[in-house]
Amino acid sequence: MPDKKIKPAAAPVEESDAIAKIGGVQRSAILLLALGEKDAAELLKHMGPKEVQDVGMAMASLTNVTTDQMEAVMRHFVSTLETQTALGLGSDDYIRNMLTNALGEDKAGGVIDRILLGRNSKGLEQLKWMDPRSIAELIRLEHPQIIAIVLSFLDADQAAQVLSQFQEKVRTDVIMRIASLDGIQPAALQELDEILEKQFSGASNVKSSNLGGVKTAAEILNLLDGAVESKVMEQIMDADTDLGQELQDNMFVFDNLIDVDDRGIQTLLREVASEQLLLALRGAEEGLKDKIFKNMSKRAAEMLKDDLEAAAPAKLSDVEGSQKEILQVARRLADAGEIMLGGGGEEFL
Repeated sequence: MPDKKIKPAAAPVEESDAIAKIGGVQRSAILLLALGEKDAAELLKHMGPKEVQDVGMAMASLTNVTTDQMEAVMRHFVSTLETQTALGLGSDDYIRNMLTNALGEDKAGGVIDRILLGRNSKGLEQLKWMDPRSIAELIRLEHPQIIAIVLSFLDADQAAQVLSQFQEKVRTDVIMRIASLDGIQPAALQELDEILEKQFSGASNVKSSNLGGVKTAAEILNLLDGAVESKVMEQIMDADTDLGQELQDNMFVFDNLIDVDDRGIQTLLREVASEQLLLALRGAEEGLKDKIFKNMSKRAAEMLKDDLEAAAPAKLSDVEGSQKEILQVARRLADAGEIMLGGGGEEFL
């Protein structure tokens, strides 16, 4: 492929005060509502299941959107669009080589599979559109190794919800199998995809198989309910101390956000609702609270401090739930290259 000269990326579009505190998902929801039912439906067709779910929930929860906010979102969208290029590159080889050169072979493998494998897989891909309970019922009687492969293909938050539907013994077994996965033969993955596709009717075409591993297992564990996560980790440590320690080293919990740089924290805060942040900070270390306050405007920080002092007692499960929701946002931003996460951590309070 001949070299292409591409202009340097345009500077980020500045945000107006009217939308500075509105998260990215909420802005998308406002934009879709402003476009109208028909045009919004056409845009939703091009989104993945998780994106549709997030935007749909945001649309359903929108209240008291002002005219200024609506107009500001539209202006920001148009301004952002004007900075984008119309260049399109569709070659699988080009995508594979570009990502490998940029990220290195090890890191690029999973990203490539999510793009190319996910695009061509039909049976497995359809699971992403199903609710966790239905997926659990579909695979409940399968061998734990099959369950591990299926959960490795799903997004971590969806996989965690599916795993929660199983009995305690099965959860531990499956997590250990996910952590021990070191690639899957394409023929085996294609066979699994075809079996699932027959249940949905249709055909399949799977190309690659780099799923599972300690990182995948740790991401799923991170998103389990706090009590369930602790129990699973306890059982894994009893069964295999080395594996348990490796999982702990790869887990990223709320207080690890203190290792994110200031720009990353600011990016994250733009995506998080103030009520969600208020609840999550109830269980945070003082150092992380200070870092959050430092990366807000002086007025916003003072208001948040006052709200924290005046807030009524909250259930630990609710606090942990808000923390894990914010971690999901952080991982999404990290996957998109907008922030950098780092470090392992301890379990939740």
